[in-house]
Amino acid sequence: MTQIQRQVFDAEARAIPFIDEGDGPALVLVPAQGLDVAYLGGLASILEEEGFRIVRIGSRRSGESVPSMHDLAQDVVDVLDHVGIGSAWIGGHAFGGAVARTVALDHPGRASGVLLLGVEAARALDDDAARALHSAFSAPVEAPDTDAVRTLVGPGISIPVAWDVFARSRDFDVEELQSAALASTPVAEWATLAASLPVLIIQGAEDPITPPANGDDLQATAADRTSVVRLPDAGHLFPMTHPGETAFQIEDYLGWD
Repeated sequence: MTQIQRQVFDAEARAIPFIDEGDGPALVLVPAQGLDVAYLGGLASILEEEGFRIVRIGSRRSGESVPSMHDLAQDVVDVLDHVGIGSAWIGGHAFGGAVARTVALDHPGRASGVLLLGVEAARALDDDAARALHSAFSAPVEAPDTDAVRTLVGPGISIPVAWDVFARSRDFDVEELQSAALASTPVAEWATLAASLPVLIIQGAEDPITPPANGDDLQATAADRTSVVRLPDAGHLFPMTHPGETAFQIEDYLGWD
């Protein structure tokens, strides 16, 4: 296993955190809104041990103006240039998947395919899901809202263990910036799928934040090249809580044995 070291790409004072680990076919993982790359560590480690190169790319911290989704997609491409990767499968969790779709739309040739771990959609969350998400991000580290955490992780997951990883991965500095990026970019410019590319959608069957219906709707727009897998009993944070099952689906689809 290669040594894992967090790095920062700081061109134009963007301060983009990234972790580049492993050798072999390259796969990018972009975290969900308001989260650091740390919670994707379990998934990245499993894939790295199987011989893949995993580049986790977080969100910029600063800039002279409010970024658009196109700017965040350019950040991903700039980090790939920095580490010497020409093309890769571009993937992301929830909001990270929206960034991945934008990379594929804006930069033909840089994406070999798109991996979506839960599908971000323009539709508003229902009230219970919105409350759980807000509570989980606002609760003090030492006092989690257990009902909110349960909503995010699904059944059968240890709340203390999940909270420990999630709370340490919350990134309050970027959440507002990412919301602004979504608000400033027309939905059609990030929510659609680039032509011709294969797409793998993995969904938590018990995910109320990016519910399976989002992935089903997106698959219907490109059914001939989009595959959908549901992980039973998995909630919104399945890339963190079910890393083995998630990694297996990625390996099985890509055939990188």
